[in-house]
Amino acid sequence: MSEDKELIPPKPEKIPYVMEAHDDIRTDNYYWLRDDTRSNKKILNYLQSENDYADSWFGKRVNYKSILLEELVSRIAPSETSFKEKKGDYYYFTEISDNDQLPRYFRSKDGEKELIIDPNKKLLHQDYYSIYSLVPSSDNSLIAFNDDDNGRREFTIKILDSNFNLLNDTITKTSYGMFWSSDNSYLIYLKKDPITLIANQVYAHKIGTTEDEDILLYKEVDQEFLIDLSKSRTDKYIYINIEKTNSNEIRLIDTSNPLEDPKIAIKRSEDHLYTLEHANDDSFYIRSNFDSPNYKIYKANNVDLLEDEKIEVVAHNKDIFISDHLIFDDYLILEIRENGLPGIHKVKLDDMTTSKTLFNDESYYVSLGYNYDSTDANYYYVYSSPTQPLTIYSNNLIDGSVKNLWQKEIINFDSNAYVTQRKFIDARDGTKVPITITYKKDTEIHNSPILFYGYGSYGINTESYFRSSIIPLLDRGFVHVLVNIRGGGEMGKYWYEQGRMFNKLNTFYDFNDSVRAVLDMNIGDKNKVFAQGGSAGGLLMGAIINLEPELYKGILSGVPFVDVLTTMSDASIPLTTFEWDEWGNPANEDEYKYMKQYSPYDNIDNLNYPAVLVTSSLYDSQVQYYEPAKYVPKLRDHSTSDNPILMKMNLIGGHGGKSGRLNQMEETAEEYGFLLNLLD
Repeated sequence: MSEDKELIPPKPEKIPYVMEAHDDIRTDNYYWLRDDTRSNKKILNYLQSENDYADSWFGKRVNYKSILLEELVSRIAPSETSFKEKKGDYYYFTEISDNDQLPRYFRSKDGEKELIIDPNKKLLHQDYYSIYSLVPSSDNSLIAFNDDDNGRREFTIKILDSNFNLLNDTITKTSYGMFWSSDNSYLIYLKKDPITLIANQVYAHKIGTTEDEDILLYKEVDQEFLIDLSKSRTDKYIYINIEKTNSNEIRLIDTSNPLEDPKIAIKRSEDHLYTLEHANDDSFYIRSNFDSPNYKIYKANNVDLLEDEKIEVVAHNKDIFISDHLIFDDYLILEIRENGLPGIHKVKLDDMTTSKTLFNDESYYVSLGYNYDSTDANYYYVYSSPTQPLTIYSNNLIDGSVKNLWQKEIINFDSNAYVTQRKFIDARDGTKVPITITYKKDTEIHNSPILFYGYGSYGINTESYFRSSIIPLLDRGFVHVLVNIRGGGEMGKYWYEQGRMFNKLNTFYDFNDSVRAVLDMNIGDKNKVFAQGGSAGGLLMGAIINLEPELYKGILSGVPFVDVLTTMSDASIPLTTFEWDEWGNPANEDEYKYMKQYSPYDNIDNLNYPAVLVTSSLYDSQVQYYEPAKYVPKLRDHSTSDNPILMKMNLIGGHGGKSGRLNQMEETAEEYGFLLNLLD
C-alpha cells in the first residue's frame, strides 16, 4: 500500500553536523534531535508530529488494532496465579486478573493469603510504573522491591516491614539485583554511573539508615566492564560478576560478613568467562571457557582453592555447549545446547553417568529455573514450544519422575491446530542456519504472507518458545519463521564469534539468505514478505533493507539500534563502552571502517525501500530515542518508493515500551495491524 498523497509526513529541519575520523567525513542532518534532558520543546513537538502522522495513516485504514487487541485479550485467562516460590515458611506468588495491567504480589503461609503490594494502584495516577523484583529477607520479616516510574531502568529500592508498611529507607538510581545479608540487617545493591548508566558500584545499606550513609563495597573503574549481582543457592555468598564481552571476574561477598572486602574468586583475564556454583560441602563448581569455547566444569574444594587447584569434572565437548549448571549433593545438572537446541543433562557424581531429559517437539525452549534450594530432592525447569505455552516441571533427582507443576493458561487456543517445523538453510558461505517455521494446519503455505523474526547479537539466544501475540496472524494465514542467525548463541560460542566485530556482516547475510531459501522451498508468497526485530534486531532490520530492500513488503523495527557508528564513538552515551567488544571501538581505524559498512543510518541510500513502522520510547536507556528519531526522516529523504515510513514514539516508557500487559498488547495489535493493512 502506497503513502497517501494527501498525508504529508513531518519534515524536521536539516542542520548539517559534520563528524570526521580517520580522514573520513560524515554529515548528519538530524544530529540536533539529540537532547539528553528530553525537555527540548522543538524536539518533543517533532516527536508528537510523528505520532500524529502515524495515527492519521492508521485512521484512514481498517482498524485492525481494535480487532487484534480484542483477540489478544480474549486469550487472557480471567485470572492467573503464578508459580509459587517457597521462601522459608512462606510461598510468594503473583496474581493478575483480566483487567489488570500489572500483577499483584502475594504471599501465603498455612493457606492464608496476604496482599503485599498492588502496583496497579500507582499506575492509575501516572503513565508508567513497574516493579522489577521483590526480594524477601531470609526470615521474611522485611521485603525489598525496586520500582521504576518512567522506564529508564533507574530503579528506586523501597522496603516493607512485616505488615507491608513502607520503611523510611529509600535508595535511588539503582540497577538490577539486590540481596540480603544473612542477618537481614544489610541490603546489598548496585548503582549505575549517572551518565553512562553502566552498573559499576556495589553498596551495602544498613536498614534504618539513610542512603547517604550506605557503604561502598566495590567500584569498577574500567568502563568496558559492568556489574551484575546474584546469590549462591546456599545463601552463603553474593556474587559480584564484573563482565565484558569476553572476560569476567567474580568477587564474593560473605553474607554473614557483608562489609568485608569482597574476595576475588578467579582474577579476570582476556578471553576467559566463568560462573560459579557453591555447594553444600563448601566446594565450588566452576563453569569455565578457558581453552574450552563450549565450556567445561571444574571443581575447587574450598574458596581458597578457586584460583589454583581445580579438578576437571566435565570435559570440553566441541559439539555440546554448557550454558548453565546446578550442584546438588549427589548430582550435577547441566543446561546445554546441542545442534542449536537446548537440553538438560543430569550427571551422577559418584560414577559420572549422564542421563538426558528428552523432549518431543521439533523445536522448543527449555531452561533451568526456580532452583532456589540446594537441598531439594528435585530440580526444576521451564519448557515451551511454539505450540505449547510456558510450563514448569519438576524432575526427581533419584528416580527421574517428572511432574507438571504449572502451565500458563491460554484461552481459546488449540495447540493441535498448529504445526512447527525445524529446518537448516545454507547461507552464502555454506554455513547451515537453523530456522523454526510455525503455521496453522489449514494454511496454504505456498501463497501465504510470511513474517520472519531475528535478533543475532550479544550471543543471546532467540528461542522457540510460545508467542501468544502471533496467534492472530497465524489464524489469518501467516507463516511465522524464527531465524537463528550468527551473532546469537544458539549453536555455541563459535556461532556468536562468527556474528560479532569483524564478522558482523554474517548476521545480515544469514537473515536475507534464510528469507530467500524459505521462499525457494515454496513457503510463503514472495510478494508478501515481512520482517520483525527489536533493539539489536532493529539494527538487523535496518541492515537487511539497505542490502536488499525489494525482498520485503513491510518491516517492524522496534527500539532500533541504527546509528551504530555515531553511538559507539561517544563514550558518554549509555552502555557504549561496555559494548566496544561487541561492535568495535571507532577510535580504531579498522573497526571504524568495518562498522561503517553496515551501520544502517550511514548506509541509507536512494533505494526502493519497503513500508517501515519504527517504534521507540523517549526514556529508553538501552537505545536512545534519537537514533530512531533521526533514522525515520533520513529514510524518507532517500526512499524512491512511495511506501509508508512511520514512527510511533512513546513519550513515556523505556526499552520495553509502555508498562502493563494490556498497554503492551495494544502496541502489538497496532504493529500487526500495520502488516495487515499493507496486504489490503
